[in-house]
Amino acid sequence: MFIKKIYFSRKVALTFLVFFLPFSMHSQTKTETWIHTTYLKMTEIEQGNSYITFPWDIGNIEDLITETNINPSFVVRENDRAHLMMVLTPQIILRLFNSYSSPVKTPSYMPHLTLYYSIGDSSSRKMHSIFLRFEHHSNGQQASTYLPTGELNLDSGDFSTNYFEPGIIRAFYYKPIKKVLFFESSFEIHMKNHTQPEILGKYAMYKWNNRFSIVSPPEFFHKKGDYQVDVNLDWSFGEINHWSPCYYKRLTLDLTFFYRPKFFSEIGLFVRYYLGMDYYNIHFDHHLSVIRFGLMTPFLRF
Repeated sequence: MFIKKIYFSRKVALTFLVFFLPFSMHSQTKTETWIHTTYLKMTEIEQGNSYITFPWDIGNIEDLITETNINPSFVVRENDRAHLMMVLTPQIILRLFNSYSSPVKTPSYMPHLTLYYSIGDSSSRKMHSIFLRFEHHSNGQQASTYLPTGELNLDSGDFSTNYFEPGIIRAFYYKPIKKVLFFESSFEIHMKNHTQPEILGKYAMYKWNNRFSIVSPPEFFHKKGDYQVDVNLDWSFGEINHWSPCYYKRLTLDLTFFYRPKFFSEIGLFVRYYLGMDYYNIHFDHHLSVIRFGLMTPFLRF
């Protein structure tokens, strides 16, 4: 009888451990798991989302059927606790014009390599990171950059530039709204020896980029409908068309609101307001003020 009691006690203890140990371990590592998951998610947010626009643009952009941003991220790191991460992004932006034969003119090829180093505190729901990006931006054309009239050759003119961009990221969980607040600041430096000579003095060679975002924390992803707010405020420096240092066209304002309904797991709707120089390669001379609508996904990662 005594032996049976011991056996029963051991059985109860073992059952207790098997049932409750995972919860105990989860509570001990919950914050650390949040930090490492957030680190990966924050790099994805910094890289930007893929999207496709509807043909309902409101503003002074060309007549388009759609614009598509293909922006996958290939992540390279040793493990999920590694502080150093490398992300390769073969980004391409395509504009399908609403004209005869629906042409796709001079796509923007924007492949870039980004190195991130996390300096986050694993004992709190905060994340700090520094990064360095190397990017190439061209349109795959080789004709003269300018037409005989002196205007930019938008159909086949050669456009190419290379730059590097150091920056910092800070993110933390804000309990009152149950969202992650994301801050980023970086400085974009285009290399004159690796930029199309014909656009020097007309294209912004130095930019101070700033971003603020409100996003869902990792534990809410795929569980219910959520939203994301992005505010980008950039200022261009250097010689640009003899503009004064405080000329308003040096400013770029980019506001995006993204909403994913709970019945969609990976895509959602977005509305975007963009004010500033056109980001589409050789179209940089065009100053945009446009409201756009479309579909967006933040989950294109490999």
